[in-house]
Amino acid sequence: MQNNTPFVLYEMSGHVVWLTMNRPQERNPLSSKMIRALTEAVDRATHDPDVRVIVLTGAGPVFSAGHDLKEMSGKTEGCEPDPEKRISTILADCAHMMLSLVRSPKPVIACVQGTASAAGCQLVSMCDLAIAQSEAKFCAPGVNIGTFCTTPLVGIGRNMHRKHAMELALTGDMFSAEDAFRFGLINRAVDATALREEVESLAQKIAAKSAVGISSGKRAFYHQIEETMEQAYKIASLDMLQAMMSEECDEGVAAFFEKRAPHWKGL
Repeated sequence: MQNNTPFVLYEMSGHVVWLTMNRPQERNPLSSKMIRALTEAVDRATHDPDVRVIVLTGAGPVFSAGHDLKEMSGKTEGCEPDPEKRISTILADCAHMMLSLVRSPKPVIACVQGTASAAGCQLVSMCDLAIAQSEAKFCAPGVNIGTFCTTPLVGIGRNMHRKHAMELALTGDMFSAEDAFRFGLINRAVDATALREEVESLAQKIAAKSAVGISSGKRAFYHQIEETMEQAYKIASLDMLQAMMSEECDEGVAAFFEKRAPHWKGL
């Protein structure tokens, strides 16, 4: 039965790991159990030296419908009876999981095979890269049930212009993959039949690069992007100096001049 199956499938493809949310009949909700499973899977991939790129996707026609409203409203059997404690815990655990995607030294790619709603849309926004199938839809529909997608906007609002982000949240409407690309939420949209191949190709290309260089570069990018431009240059210059002085860079430069493939050490 479905309840006996893993919440997240963990599948290796060379140095790329595919993490698949595995509750398609429930539309892959970010329930407390799913959040816990994703946190554990990302942590496992982050600390696995064989993993160089993480791909996050969903099983079935929906990427993720966001938080489990039955659980959030206390209608799930065995959930915390105190509503404030229940909701606060879920939101804190979800924020921790979302931040783990940014803090992982491994690049994270969202492979969006279907609708990404509310916290599911937030999940896409927190990945470093995102490719969606052309029929995928995106929304932040909290306003439709008398609330607001406040936490999803943390990630969404850092991906797109604030007016696009607010339109998404104020209307609660579904937006197309074409709009998501135009707004900056995804890198591109491709035909559904080509989605996995497109993501796999991108992931393998990145996996062939220096894991050390990518790790330091990703850390520096997210560190400086929220700072003033002056402070950002100080942060980026220091990280660039350290990268240029590393053995990994020495190998890359030597390989360039010797016209050969570099031999990366990995993390």
